Amino acid sequence: MSQAPTDIAAYMRQLGERAVAAGRAMSRAETAKKNAALNAIAAGLLGQSEAIRAANAKDLEAGRAAGLDAAMLDRLELTPARIQAMADGVKEIVALPDPVGAITDMAYRPSGIQVGKMRVPLGVIGIIYESRPNVTVDAAALCLKSGNACILRGGSESIHSNQAIAAVVRAGLEQAGLPADAVLVVETTDRAAVGELITLEGYVDVIIPRGGKGLIERIAKDARIPVIKHLDGNCHVYVDDHADMDKAIAVAVNAKCHRYGVCNAMETLLVHRRIAPMLLPQLAEKYREKGVELRGCPQTCAIVEGCLAAGEEDWDTEYLAPILAVKVVQDLDEAMDHIHRHSSRHTESIVTEDYSRARRFLREVDSSSVMVNASTRFADGFEYGLGAEIGISTDKLHARGPVGLEGLTTQKFVVLGDGHIRS
Repeated sequence: MSQAPTDIAAYMRQLGERAVAAGRAMSRAETAKKNAALNAIAAGLLGQSEAIRAANAKDLEAGRAAGLDAAMLDRLELTPARIQAMADGVKEIVALPDPVGAITDMAYRPSGIQVGKMRVPLGVIGIIYESRPNVTVDAAALCLKSGNACILRGGSESIHSNQAIAAVVRAGLEQAGLPADAVLVVETTDRAAVGELITLEGYVDVIIPRGGKGLIERIAKDARIPVIKHLDGNCHVYVDDHADMDKAIAVAVNAKCHRYGVCNAMETLLVHRRIAPMLLPQLAEKYREKGVELRGCPQTCAIVEGCLAAGEEDWDTEYLAPILAVKVVQDLDEAMDHIHRHSSRHTESIVTEDYSRARRFLREVDSSSVMVNASTRFADGFEYGLGAEIGISTDKLHARGPVGLEGLTTQKFVVLGDGHIRS
């Protein structure tokens, strides 16, 4: 790692200038060159595996000395299997179609001109993230394939790992004849760098934060650049009285228990009052087997022995833990009203065999992913066929839901004429 800069503002402006220049070159890069760079990066990750793990060992040693908890250390560690998974992920991006340059909606106008839309890169993307060094290569690969340059600011706890991965990425870009500056990793751990990055107007086109709610709230509040974000994942499953019981149990257990610490895990279960006496005892037994604590409304507590009383704050909490809020509702309307008041607009699912109610749920629930008879755990870029994702957006403008290659591009109008003039 090179010597850390002392003038943070000047250093970040310099990174911005370098990224803008590289971004112009990337926007016109041919798909074959971008794929060649990605293949070189995948090979480099495996070839430099020992060097990456040596750098990662420094971060792990420093993390233990700093008192990082076991979960944080686990997210930080790069095992041979995880490095292999990183390389495999890059190869998957190679196989994805290149969105850049695609022209759609081309049509003749009465004047004789043709008007359509062309998909183009966003430009320079600033990505701020914590803990997981694999985000460095994921973000770099997605930005590279979509024709963007990126400035990556990882957490201070993974600085050595990020620098080692960045060296592999930059070598792969150069090997393919593309500018190494298309991927720039901030070399300082000074937190002032984040403040400078999110205000680099004229250099950075969009900011994507990945991390805890506190980090994302701060960036959304202070940024002077558009932000693609989601603050939390307070996801709901509503089991209708027209649900198939076997499907309901499978979905409700998987949505909560498949993984606890992820943003697409169910945090609140809503159950129609007519089936609650039959369904909740069965679900409670399965949750009990998996060590899930239930916090319920008065009706739930009356049905489920040992259920704790839910407080008002439970309906708004993303637990990221084996804890589940449960509420009995009168009907579909009350379920959707509850979701409207408490959802983080991430992912909601209905379990029902009633086509009309399913259609209403899809139409009226205002979240980035809305599902019928499926676990909320499917809200994922890979599962949606995007190949990979750089994050999930709960915003309504530009990108919404899992953000893949197309989400890292925008569109411009293109007009074809033959000497046409406007009369």
